[in-house]
Amino acid sequence: MATKLVDLVYWRNMRKTCVVFTGLVVCLVSLFQLSTITVLSHICLGVMCVTFSLRLYYKLLELLRWNPGVHPFQSYLDYDSSLTDKDTVMLVEEVVLLIAFAVTEIKRLLFIDSMIDSIKFVVLLYLLTYVGVLANGLTLIITAVIAIFSLPLLYKKQQVRIRRVVRAVKAFVKKIKNLCLSLYDSVRSSPAPAPAPKPGSIAVAAPKQKAKSK
Repeated sequence: MATKLVDLVYWRNMRKTCVVFTGLVVCLVSLFQLSTITVLSHICLGVMCVTFSLRLYYKLLELLRWNPGVHPFQSYLDYDSSLTDKDTVMLVEEVVLLIAFAVTEIKRLLFIDSMIDSIKFVVLLYLLTYVGVLANGLTLIITAVIAIFSLPLLYKKQQVRIRRVVRAVKAFVKKIKNLCLSLYDSVRSSPAPAPAPKPGSIAVAAPKQKAKSK
């Protein structure tokens, strides 16, 4: 499954990737105007129009003795999509581990186990409030689908230029980080100012010095 996804993302099979990418984008855009049930029903109806037409065509060829009675979708019907007991147990274990990891991380962030991580989480939530005002979840999903199918191909074609830009950005971030650390160290190591003497102590010390001079 992972290999098939990588092949789709990197456009190694142009026809299959175009069909999957176009279908995903059209379905997601359709959800802006229609409900999910309507979109799924239309997709199933469209698929069944194609399969039913092909099945009737092959049946007609079989009646005319031009086809030995081969089912056009026999390979799909023979494909075993069932899960064995071992595969089911492994899949359930992976899902449970992912849920447990997510719950643990959220609990750690909400109850301030690490101050830095919780501050990052607060900043992320604050930025997400602005993202939620500008776009809804469906828009973000469409953007994510377009990015998944376009960014790997862009990186593959412009790999040298992108690496050069990333190195420059990393050097700039490292310079800013070192500057902030040096400023923090200089502020931290600067001596504290001596406390100013109180007026009452100065007035008491002056008569004592006069008495000693006499």
